[in-house]
Amino acid sequence: MAAVPAAGAEREARACAAFYGALGIAQPVLSCLRCLRQFAGSTAKRCKDKHLEEALLLSRALSEGLRALGEAEARPLLRCVLAFQMEATGSSSSFQKLEQIVTQLAVGKEALLAREVGMLLAGLAPQGEVLSPGDLQSVCMFMEESSLGRQHWRQNLAQLLQRLATTLRWVLQSQPAPGSTWGYLAVKACLQLFQALPKDVAPLVWSAAGKSEALQSLLGLLLEVAWGKAPNKDTRLLAGTALSMLVNTAPQPERGASAVVALFQLPDQGAEELKFGELVVEVPPVLEPDGLEKLVLTRGLLTCCKMDILSCELESFTHKACLLLDVVFPTVCALTKEQKDCHYYCFQACALWLQRLRESLPAVWRLTGTRILAQDTELLRQLTQLVWDNAETPVEGVSEFIHSSFRLLLEIYHLECQHFQDQERPLYQQMLQRVVSMPWQIKARYVPLCAIIPYVGSQQVLDAYPDLPQHLLSCLSTNHLCPAATEVYKALVRQQCAERQDGQRGAEAALAEQWTLHWLPLLSQALCSPRPILQSNATNHLLAWTLRQLPATQAPLATQFSGQDTASLRAWVSLLKAQKSVAGSLPLRGEALERLSCCLGAREESIRLAALGLLCCSPSTNQPLLGSEVQLLREFLPLNLNCDSSSFRQLLQAAVRKALVRLRDSSLAQLRGKAPRGTEPGEGAGQLAQAVGFVEWLLQLSITSLSPGSNYQRKKTGLLLLATVLETCTDTWSPDRKKGQPPRTMAVLLTYARQRGCWDFFSQPNLLALLSCLQDSTNEIRDLASELLVRYFPATFPKPITLALFQLAQDTLGSPRVQEAEAGAVLMKTILQKSDSSTMKSLALEAEAALTLPNRGLCFAQHLLHMLQAQYAVACQDLLQAAASAPMHGAIAALRRCLLQVPEVATSMRAAELAQSWQELLTRLVTTVRDITSFLLGALQSQQGPGADEQAAAPSFADMGNAIGSLIMLGKGRGQEEEEEDSVLLSEEHSLILTCCWVSVKEIGLLLGGLAELLLVPALPAGSGPLLPLPTLQTAARVFQEILLRCRHWGLEALSGPRSSSITRRAAGFPMLFLCIVSGEAPAQARPLLTRCVQTLLALATTALPQDWDQTLDLPQVCALHVLQTLVRGTGLGSALLRHVTPMVALALRGLSSPCWAMRNAAIQLFSALTSRLLGQQRSRGEGCPAEGVSLQAFLGQHPQLGTVLLGELGAATGLTPGRPHLRPALHAVLTLLAQLQPGADSPGSPSAHFLGLLLELAGSPIYAVRAMAAKALVPVVPPPQRRGLLLQLARQLPATPGWVRSHNAVHGCLLQMRALLAPPAGTKGLSAEALRPVALQLEARGWLLTPAQRCPLIRAAFLQIVALLPSSFSPSFTQSIHAAISTELGSLLLGGKLGCAELQVGSAILHQTMAHFVCSEAARLADGERIGAVCSLLRQPNPDVQLAVLSWVIAGEEGMCKELEKALRLTLLESLGSVLRKRRDKEFLRLYLEALLHLYRDPSSWSHEASCKLQGSSAACLETLLHMVEAEHPSPDLLFQVLCAASLLLAHRVGAEDGPLVERWCTALEDCSRSASSEVLRLAAACSLQTAGANVVRRSLHGACPSFVPVALRLINVGIHLLQDEEREVRHKASGFASLLRPDPGEPLLGGCVFVQDNVGLQALLQLLLAEFGEHPETFDSLLQHLPVLDLRGIVEELETNKAASLYKEDEPNVFAEPAALAQQLLPILLQLLEKAPTSSPLCASALCWLAAVGPGILRDLRYCRHRWSQEAAARGGMKALGCAKLHVAVAVLLVRARLVAQALQVLGESATTVPGLGCSTQELEQELMLVQELLAQHGLAHVPSRGNAPGELGPPSGAA
Repeated sequence: MAAVPAAGAEREARACAAFYGALGIAQPVLSCLRCLRQFAGSTAKRCKDKHLEEALLLSRALSEGLRALGEAEARPLLRCVLAFQMEATGSSSSFQKLEQIVTQLAVGKEALLAREVGMLLAGLAPQGEVLSPGDLQSVCMFMEESSLGRQHWRQNLAQLLQRLATTLRWVLQSQPAPGSTWGYLAVKACLQLFQALPKDVAPLVWSAAGKSEALQSLLGLLLEVAWGKAPNKDTRLLAGTALSMLVNTAPQPERGASAVVALFQLPDQGAEELKFGELVVEVPPVLEPDGLEKLVLTRGLLTCCKMDILSCELESFTHKACLLLDVVFPTVCALTKEQKDCHYYCFQACALWLQRLRESLPAVWRLTGTRILAQDTELLRQLTQLVWDNAETPVEGVSEFIHSSFRLLLEIYHLECQHFQDQERPLYQQMLQRVVSMPWQIKARYVPLCAIIPYVGSQQVLDAYPDLPQHLLSCLSTNHLCPAATEVYKALVRQQCAERQDGQRGAEAALAEQWTLHWLPLLSQALCSPRPILQSNATNHLLAWTLRQLPATQAPLATQFSGQDTASLRAWVSLLKAQKSVAGSLPLRGEALERLSCCLGAREESIRLAALGLLCCSPSTNQPLLGSEVQLLREFLPLNLNCDSSSFRQLLQAAVRKALVRLRDSSLAQLRGKAPRGTEPGEGAGQLAQAVGFVEWLLQLSITSLSPGSNYQRKKTGLLLLATVLETCTDTWSPDRKKGQPPRTMAVLLTYARQRGCWDFFSQPNLLALLSCLQDSTNEIRDLASELLVRYFPATFPKPITLALFQLAQDTLGSPRVQEAEAGAVLMKTILQKSDSSTMKSLALEAEAALTLPNRGLCFAQHLLHMLQAQYAVACQDLLQAAASAPMHGAIAALRRCLLQVPEVATSMRAAELAQSWQELLTRLVTTVRDITSFLLGALQSQQGPGADEQAAAPSFADMGNAIGSLIMLGKGRGQEEEEEDSVLLSEEHSLILTCCWVSVKEIGLLLGGLAELLLVPALPAGSGPLLPLPTLQTAARVFQEILLRCRHWGLEALSGPRSSSITRRAAGFPMLFLCIVSGEAPAQARPLLTRCVQTLLALATTALPQDWDQTLDLPQVCALHVLQTLVRGTGLGSALLRHVTPMVALALRGLSSPCWAMRNAAIQLFSALTSRLLGQQRSRGEGCPAEGVSLQAFLGQHPQLGTVLLGELGAATGLTPGRPHLRPALHAVLTLLAQLQPGADSPGSPSAHFLGLLLELAGSPIYAVRAMAAKALVPVVPPPQRRGLLLQLARQLPATPGWVRSHNAVHGCLLQMRALLAPPAGTKGLSAEALRPVALQLEARGWLLTPAQRCPLIRAAFLQIVALLPSSFSPSFTQSIHAAISTELGSLLLGGKLGCAELQVGSAILHQTMAHFVCSEAARLADGERIGAVCSLLRQPNPDVQLAVLSWVIAGEEGMCKELEKALRLTLLESLGSVLRKRRDKEFLRLYLEALLHLYRDPSSWSHEASCKLQGSSAACLETLLHMVEAEHPSPDLLFQVLCAASLLLAHRVGAEDGPLVERWCTALEDCSRSASSEVLRLAAACSLQTAGANVVRRSLHGACPSFVPVALRLINVGIHLLQDEEREVRHKASGFASLLRPDPGEPLLGGCVFVQDNVGLQALLQLLLAEFGEHPETFDSLLQHLPVLDLRGIVEELETNKAASLYKEDEPNVFAEPAALAQQLLPILLQLLEKAPTSSPLCASALCWLAAVGPGILRDLRYCRHRWSQEAAARGGMKALGCAKLHVAVAVLLVRARLVAQALQVLGESATTVPGLGCSTQELEQELMLVQELLAQHGLAHVPSRGNAPGELGPPSGAA
């Protein structure tokens, strides 16, 4: 029987079906065959598994019927299943399932099955022929998974060995393609043979009588593979495993060990032959020894070699030796030092060695008779050095081996100490001390710490490492350290629990108390932190785990987070969510429910999301939502649709998906009669109705959010929610998805909901809403809407809609606006996917396309190609006209989307009957885009047509401008000579042509690239050629080449020599092309292409510049540097570039000294990229640690040669002779790199010692920047234990008297280095005061450096900065002398200023600022009255440097400021405010002064009675001055911000009736600044001012307290409403603060603080405040009406119908976030309620009548116009264009709101309204007209269907539950 070919299974299935057609078991056989065919035809694994499961079930039923038949009747079915099994050898799970099926079918006929399997396997390859990859895969799979397969190979072992040897020899000789798996599969077959049949193989190796020549040949071939004959690294490693598996067949361990020793000696001894048992093979020559041979053997042995072989005694050694200790371990040590390219595998071998040692300890102890890891043994020293040296390796995956290595090492050590009863265990303390001495930023310290905790105990770790909790907190805010810190926390808590439980069983309360003592501060600080990364990491990694481990910790945590501040609320919600995940359910009632509702309305997104997650999540998906939870969701979702944070929207969608899954699954459980957990008896029906109603409400809410009048944020959220509803609550099954598929019983729930009139997901209004999104201006909205339409909606659109859409798509494809053309492309793609053949016939397709109607994809592609060719013909005649009315980029984009993004099109391309048609079309397409590319690029060079010179130099900007100008003149006048006036700005004609050219060329590149990717290796039918024949492919390649060479992308040519004109920047697009090519190399290979490219680029970049180089030209050396930079930054190459790092760093450092600016610029970019790559992981934006986490020792250990390069640069810089220049351009880069490292442990022989002396020498550099950077670079060079000694050494080097000064530069550099060493690293406390006392004594002896005796101010300032870092180490007398010197110095400024004899010195300003900062810091530290008084006196000094220093210190607020100092500064600034405002000597000083004042009063409660007294009499004058500055002086925006906020601060504390004029002026200033046209700074100033003083003014106007303020209060609320819709989030947040201060009762003072609410909640609050408190005021109604825009509906419709040519640019809206239509819906209920008060309020009645008379007739006319306009057929034809018009939607929405108000006014005002001229209708008539118009507009998608009951489109809580 021959091997089953690719299509053999299908043939066997057909034959089988025909054979069983007449038998009694035909039906079950056919069902089984159908499942097997479906399995073979599926591509998704989930589908394959599903069909096999069905086939397995059928086979069990079929087995009984087959048993009654004879072998002849059963054979066809067995053969058929075996054929399918043969095709499934690529999937182990599918093969196993088919093995079960065939075994089940062959019950009772096992012999027949064995014969069939034997025939099948025997036919894999004739004798002596090479096995194909498929054959090898079959050999492996039948060997591994089939008992009958193993039986066959056992019987035919000699034949199999011969075939494997033949195959492997052929593979090694012919070397197939690099990506081929042929060799790998051949070696894998050998491995599985040795593993599966060891008893059969053993005699062939170890017995002289049974020796096999085939196996001997195979052994030699495996050696060749291991020695590098196969270039694939994975294949070589597998060969090592196969050799080790062959060793396992040895009958005695000693013989196996002897063979291993011989293998290991081969690379070193150079033997010519190898004796392996009885087999003798020639040793293969190593062509290029790479050291990988020993790694291959070592890893193979450690992976699978038997333990008795590894631990048996070796005879060839003089001492008691074994493989594990004396052969393998030395090899492992050598590999980790040498094989840097294979670090992952080397350290994997190290971890495996420790694991095997742990397993073989008893055997090793029996062999040696003594400890192997005693304290002084060389083995322990080597092991500890090995793991520590490699602990910081950046190679991915090695950290896991590090962790296991430390754990295994300590476990082995512990077991040995126990076995030999040794109580002295110094290794633990040594390791703990080394961990403590490392900086917290180094991840490698936490791995051994976790391993050591169980052996030394938790208390000893915490005692030795008191900073551990703080360091863990810092790690939690750093992503790459967070997992390590989490493991340390868990290890310590587990250890504490184990220790406590050992001593006191059941003492859970004591455990919780101990946890509270050690860990509550850490967790509390993390959960209450304002940094999101810290909150989320603590919540996700620590909180829930802690509650599971120690449930009693819930009580102290709840107490800790019981406050009302924002941080406590956030932490409280996180705690509840963790409790819910642990307990399973958490009912919320009473105060907890109210607090959760408060959190859902909070301003901070993190709080709202956490609260939402708490509502929606549940450990069980079928746990129903409570009624209170559903109500909270209904209140929350409408208020959060327009959030402008992308991450918020995604997390919102995820939370809602969880809620919907709970509703769906609980409802299905109810329908099945299984009440979910938590359901009370009798609640089932209500919960079912609630679930159906909520989904219906959410559906309508999502649809109403898709109106074109909504902003981007609302539409995107609406689409995400709609996608979630459709994904969760429909029965659409997606084969390509592994999760999220609907339940099988979903149809039951759908039927239930639809019977109740709900869940009409695919209704026409919903369809029209999504179609309107297809015309959106953003890709995200268009693509998501199209995806929903294609995936979920019915297969075809209604025919009228398709026709209208097609016409719209045709029109928009011709738009010059890129967004509109792209929308047309999306429309075309969607029409293609939602049409059938009958619909196609009705479309106006071009004639040739109509001939291919049976295939929609081909038909559409031909139509679009014809359109493109027509547009190209127009462009050839007049490019300007084509760019304005028929640009080509829209048609090209449509072709790209239809050809590349429609799966059905890709499928049709592989159909045999259509292959020729597709080939012809694609050939014409490629030819057309080639002509278009040549034409467009030629047009920009004044060379038009396909015949343009392709090799012409790319044009400069000036050339292109001239060429475009000529095209414009031709297009306008056909030869007119007059020229237009020159303009700096590009005209619209220029922009049209540029857009047409560049966007078309870009689209062509995307189209051709996508086609090549899709079609180069398609699954084409037999006999047909490729869809892209070679000539067509070459044409496409020439198009790409032309784009690269003629689009100012001369990077390619720049590699060969300078160009004639400088036209590149960073080599343009060429480096990315280069990166893509190099990244395509197989990562499993040795990457020869990458090595060759890097070497070539390095050689090119080091080529000397020509003597006559010109800086205006592009140089190949510069381009080479840019390509190298791109390669380094590319993520695809990963660690493959690390081997080339040293020469690239050397090149970059050399390039910094180049005389060419472009070379220096490229070199510094390359050096920056290399630094990022060398230092590992980049920090994300939210992380708190700016420092890198690599120590200097680890850095130099990973790149030893790089250390030599860096030392060479430092040596060259320090070895300069005095007469030579001191400038070394590369020095600063080297110092910057060193400064980003971390200090390492103090180990002997550390390489940092070489750097220390050189950096100390650089302290004397005459260049300030070098001295400063050398000081920073010194920190990582000095291990923490040596820091105190070096500080003492540096302090002693300082001159004790002025006469000892030899170099001021050296003194200054020495001080800088001391300051860098003294500054505590982030997250640490630094050295103790007692440890620094000797250093302080040396500094006290050199106190003269601060006095005027030292003439250099910079040295004095540096000395004082060091003194500031040692506040507790100096004696009181020295501290007093310091303060005296500062007082004298700063006091002399005032005296000198008066006498006019102050001496001006360079650096004196820095000295005075440093002194001022020192005085401030000391006052803050000591809280001493005298010190505080000194700070206040500095503020009153006229010296600007000192004053600015104090103000900047206040504003920075970096150091903790005591309350006394803060209070004194507040009063001092207030006291001097009047004089400062009067003088206004310096705008910058005034800005800082006001900023400091506002900073000190940032907390409203900080204003005191004392502050009011300080301003007594001057408050009004100050306020007057500030308002005058706002009104008349026109200060800069930044100063105006501070002035307005300062005026608001003063006004907030003096709002009285007498201040009416000031309040009016202040309100006017706020109105001016809050306009949309104002700058962001001014709008923010208005919002801040409103929050500061607005609430006080509004409160004063209430309840008759100050009636004159009522109009101002209304204006302020109006400003607040306006600012709450601002496009800047910060402005909205500040404005929401104003609204928050007026909640819940504006008449009551705020007690216990205020929770600031979200913007939309604040907007609701302001509207409710207007209704409740100002509803009777006549101006309220008018002020709200101002927010309803007046739009000309008729004019908008007429503009749509004119079809005038679209201009290239569209005028931007002043506020793209504002939503007039949504605001109108929100204002409607408020205005209706105001109107209801009109009969009882004559002023309000008069206002309503006045408004009705002004707008009523016009509204009625517009309603009648709408009824007339949209009841005609013409409206239907132009309906699609109107469907996407945002202006029209807004106008319609506002019209309907106004009409509703008119109807309410007519009803409420009664007889009074009948006198209004122009209305002439009753309330009932108007409401009927309104209902008719709304229903008519809803049919066209311009309005929402009038709802009965709930109005889901309205913002805010609904009127009732669904």
